[in-house]
Amino acid sequence: MTEHYLSRLPQFFLTPGGSCPYLPGKVERKVFARLMGPHAGSLNDALTQSGFRRSQMIAYRPACDGCTACVSVRVIAGEFQPGRTMRRMERQNADLIRTVVPPEATREQFTLLQRYLASRHSGGGMSDMGLFDYVAMVEETPIDTILIEYRVKDADGRAGPLVACALSDVLQDGLSMVYSFFDPALSLRSLGTYMILDHVRAAQIRRLPFVYLGYWVRGSRKMDYKSRFRPLEVLGASGWQRLSEDAGYEQSTPPAAVPSLNSQR
Repeated sequence: MTEHYLSRLPQFFLTPGGSCPYLPGKVERKVFARLMGPHAGSLNDALTQSGFRRSQMIAYRPACDGCTACVSVRVIAGEFQPGRTMRRMERQNADLIRTVVPPEATREQFTLLQRYLASRHSGGGMSDMGLFDYVAMVEETPIDTILIEYRVKDADGRAGPLVACALSDVLQDGLSMVYSFFDPALSLRSLGTYMILDHVRAAQIRRLPFVYLGYWVRGSRKMDYKSRFRPLEVLGASGWQRLSEDAGYEQSTPPAAVPSLNSQR
């Protein structure tokens, strides 16, 4: 029985140091574990609540020496009310057709991703992603994962070209946005923000309490948009805490359970 129990516990590994993509001069390291077997879903739920993110069959989180700038954030979906600007954004995108599809990669999605990366993240870690890399990103998942496609209605009210796409995990307590991308030529639509709004609406319909947005780095222009979705919780040393209007922490909530697991470098 003991051997069977231990076989269900993942091992944690630490990556070598590399250049931080958000803070110049900083060294980035990550701790990660493989998501495998019949308990991959429940393990991913527990790790997400503890600040991890999923990438294919791996759950990871930053483990940088002397730096805690990256903090996990999640929108409290049940309390969220869009402001005037966000309501205008929703109206502006009312002509989009939203379709939930299985996590199966298509060339149309990949072509859109290439345009997005070339415009928004040229030279970044994903800029040289090939088709097979994209297939792996979408399809190698051990848990409940969905793709949401957004298309503009044509003159006859039918779904037209793909303009945005979101890869998301369905957790017990929310939706976790793994990766999203959109047509950079449609910047006036603010499709990145719109997809978050759409996920919050979907979580409300499913009666799920949270939408996980990944990591937020205070002062990083790449991530500032996440702090606009209030009420927002951040994961700190005392557990999940609400982000106040001045970007401080308030109203501690019980910390997420962290499983006692083996770790290796």
